Amino acid sequence: MALIARSLLIFFLYVGAVNAQQCDINFNYAVIIDPAHVRMVNHGQTYVQINGEHQLFVHGREIQLNNIQKLQLSEYTNGIRSQVPAIVSIAIEGVELGLKAVNKVISSLTGENSASHQQFQEKFDEMKWRLRSRFNHSDESYYIAPQDFDDFDEIFAGEFEKEIEAIVSDSVGSILVAVGEAMTHREEQSTEQRVETFDQRIETMGNDLKLDISKQANALEIKAEAICTSLVKLDAIENILQQEIPALVEFNLIETN
Repeated sequence: MALIARSLLIFFLYVGAVNAQQCDINFNYAVIIDPAHVRMVNHGQTYVQINGEHQLFVHGREIQLNNIQKLQLSEYTNGIRSQVPAIVSIAIEGVELGLKAVNKVISSLTGENSASHQQFQEKFDEMKWRLRSRFNHSDESYYIAPQDFDDFDEIFAGEFEKEIEAIVSDSVGSILVAVGEAMTHREEQSTEQRVETFDQRIETMGNDLKLDISKQANALEIKAEAICTSLVKLDAIENILQQEIPALVEFNLIETN
């Protein structure tokens, strides 16, 4: 059983197996998007609010803009509305890819219709629903907290890391029992043959899983690189707004290092 536990541990490490694109960019404020507004929140207070595309409020006071400034603000607003959903999407994809890997292992070892797998699946489905509802309230409503984007797949994982560990830990016992029973029922094999067969199964599954995850992780890296490039461009537009609109001279949502 110790051998089985050690082998399973290797697969549980796939929860963090996605190596996302590095992106040395920070959001200094929380960003809230809904169909009518874009808000940047600093320490619980709305710092900047944009109604539509170019009605600007700073600390609750409307700022009058000329036509050029309105065009600049409109470009910035559209960029925020485009990039924040993309950030939320790729971060959720990264977390779900790790969950999918663990789920695949458990279903392979215990069977898709086993009680262990069904219980595990229900817990992860509930967690994924809460993950999405926390940051993506609807098709047009999003929230993202102040943070850096060194690893896109880690943006939200930390908040759910302990829960993921608890779900896996709670499932290990029943998984080991199910696997042990499956090995015991192979009466035609000796104990050594059963262990060897299980090791071969683990190795084959590991190779298949690594190949599957690598393809999806590469796709995520390409998306992350595109987002990072877009955020750099958006920061350049933000710098122009700081220069052109005095009320935004100290405003700095996007920080590139």
